[in-house]
Amino acid sequence: MKISIGSDHRGYEAKERIKGLLDELGTTLTDRGTNSRESCDYPEVAFGVACDVACGRADRGVLFCGSGIGMSITANKVAGIRAALCHDELTAQVSRLHNDSNVLCLPADLVGDALMQSIVRVWLKTKFEGGRHARRVAKIVEYENSHSKDPCSDSD
Repeated sequence: MKISIGSDHRGYEAKERIKGLLDELGTTLTDRGTNSRESCDYPEVAFGVACDVACGRADRGVLFCGSGIGMSITANKVAGIRAALCHDELTAQVSRLHNDSNVLCLPADLVGDALMQSIVRVWLKTKFEGGRHARRVAKIVEYENSHSKDPCSDSD
């Protein structure tokens, strides 16, 4: 599985730790930054990861910031993205089962390392349930397609 990953300065250390887990799990990683604890603007990173997923350069994305909120809001601006902010294994599981989330947003300041690793594992292994949930996701995609521009037109 190809994963695009990114963080702002507050999520940098968590991102680096989760990269180790993702390597262990055999994923192929693209790191969209940041590469230090120096202050940066999270939208640049979130758009990079979200566009990787939306344009098929990555199967899924994982984003980190202090609360996870900024990354989630930003990633969800990209057509084709269903970013989920998760604080525990259940929200990670349900975001995949029912919503077919393709970007996981994590709050580096609010969730400890062991729980964060567990959230990532659950999110990666959980498959979309389909059924009535597929109908609902299709409605989201239909609306998005009729109200959004192509997310790949400006991407690298």
